[in-house]
Amino acid sequence: MKTDFSFSIQHDNEVPKYQQLVNTINDSIANNLIAIGDALPSVNNICKEHKLSRDTVFKAYSILKEQGIVDSIPTKGYYVASPIRKVLLVLDTFKAYKEVLYHSFVHNLPKNIITDVQFHHYNIENFKTILNNSKGKYYKYVVMNFDHKEVPKTVAEIENDKLLLIDWDIHSNGVNNFVYQDFGKAFYKGLVDAVDLLKKYKAVQFIYPTFTNHPIETVKYFSKFCKKENINHSVLTNPTEFEIKENHAYISVSDRILGAFLEQCRTRKFEPGVDIGFLSYNETPMKKFIYKGISVISTDFKELGTKAAEFITNDTSMQCYIPTKLIIRESL
Repeated sequence: MKTDFSFSIQHDNEVPKYQQLVNTINDSIANNLIAIGDALPSVNNICKEHKLSRDTVFKAYSILKEQGIVDSIPTKGYYVASPIRKVLLVLDTFKAYKEVLYHSFVHNLPKNIITDVQFHHYNIENFKTILNNSKGKYYKYVVMNFDHKEVPKTVAEIENDKLLLIDWDIHSNGVNNFVYQDFGKAFYKGLVDAVDLLKKYKAVQFIYPTFTNHPIETVKYFSKFCKKENINHSVLTNPTEFEIKENHAYISVSDRILGAFLEQCRTRKFEPGVDIGFLSYNETPMKKFIYKGISVISTDFKELGTKAAEFITNDTSMQCYIPTKLIIRESL
């Protein structure tokens, strides 16, 4: 029965002291510094050593007890009752639809699993540092990779049964676990489902800004679709040249362009879905409420998070694609 593990409380930290204590105990269990059955320091000892109030320590222990992480025996104190496992979730950037993924992922995990989240921002050095520094520290790894030649070598350092690749089918092999969305054929099918609406307009333009990291295959399938359906079309890569025209429809992978589109509509008094059309890539919680509703083509990020959590909780392999669907609203 250990009682000698040490920790520190940062009194000037914005994280509440009770939460710091909860985090410290969880991390200590996850890192095998303390194990099931080990005793925790008494409330009086923590109060005295770290200058905390009894209410603060009781609150921390109560939270851990509610989560089933610790338990107590009258007159003997608190002890570790359940193992803690830490997982690493590596995302590209934190956007609204990634928030949906994150909350779905965390919500579907047991309480004894802690998630650390980091962002690589499409920077290979940052990506390598995150994964190299995390080796051996986590139970499992969920990684959103990207298009760079050094990505495969970096992710190969992680044991395959502990690694799940998510979002984009790039730099994976036949044995990798993955949960992907399809940026090619599924996107094409979404355009087919919207063909009657798109043909209302004189032309359709795909805005694919140079700053985007969205897979280029969507542009290829857009062109293939328009040629097959005999739709007048173009691709714009310079967002500074974006200028809306009446009786045209626009498809965009960037929410910055959506903002510019709505601003220009207001200035020119164009009615989306009547005078002009817009189809946005990636659903967010707010797009159903923006203006009269923005049509989207998107994978189900909630389901993506749910499937990723399933990989964490089950000791089985996983290889699946999350469907991409068209959601029609007033903007088209």
